[in-house]
Amino acid sequence: MGFLIISLIFTMAGVIASLAARICCNKGPSANLFHLTLVITATICCWMMWAIVYLAQLKPLIVPILSEGE
Repeated sequence: MGFLIISLIFTMAGVIASLAARICCNKGPSANLFHLTLVITATICCWMMWAIVYLAQLKPLIVPILSEGE
């Protein structure tokens, strides 16, 4: 799958998790904001980790050097 499709999947997962946190943990406006901030931060961090690993494998910085026997 492409980079854009997986990014959209992460976005949808973040929206679903935000709605679930808002519905399940409804304890007031400040708590809702805190839970929403945690969910959005976790989603962005997971997406960035995936994106870094994906792009590092797509375009590696170090090219393997093969010996003459291989």
